[in-house]
Amino acid sequence: MPRFYPILDTALLASRGLEVSIAAKALLGAGVAILQYRHKRAFHQEHFDDLRKLAESCRQTGTLLIVNDRADFAVLLQAGVHLGQTDLPVLAARRVVGPNAVIGYSTHNEKQLRSGDEQPADYLAIGPIFETKSKHKPDPVVGVAELARLRKLTTKPLVAIGGIGLEQAKTVFDAGADSVAVISGVLTPSCSPASLRKRADEWMAATAS
Repeated sequence: MPRFYPILDTALLASRGLEVSIAAKALLGAGVAILQYRHKRAFHQEHFDDLRKLAESCRQTGTLLIVNDRADFAVLLQAGVHLGQTDLPVLAARRVVGPNAVIGYSTHNEKQLRSGDEQPADYLAIGPIFETKSKHKPDPVVGVAELARLRKLTTKPLVAIGGIGLEQAKTVFDAGADSVAVISGVLTPSCSPASLRKRADEWMAATAS
């Protein structure tokens, strides 16, 4: 599992005046190995067009593309899919995307993590590790100590997410996370292509094993 897992959230990018293609170019240029497209509102043709172009860019760089929620789009674009607790069940998604596509599954507590461990997901996400503003109604904070305890309950790759900044990355890895997923943490206040690339480079360096 790549240690740095950036997520392109369309609503957050729009609020910063950034197009998906511009943000993706900066991240792919930094050499990210995995990239998630996250669109929580209704899909329209323009969003699918953005996603299709992103898929092509990821193929050119050998980057694994993960589509949030939408197993159908993942199939069309030969991508992986990330599922939440209220999305299509993992077993059903596996039937849709096939045996080889990557499936990720979000969990927020011990019960959900144990359940996820029994399902045909390739990796599990746990969070929020810290307070986060990337979700309208976030789940209770997990914390680093609980992350370390939960790490022992699964052998699947574990992705930590939620409020993780550059300064917390080492602590999260020390607690047992295999990867750190970042949404707002990869964006700078100015959000220019140059500053985004610089921040991506900093994350790549901070998460290098």
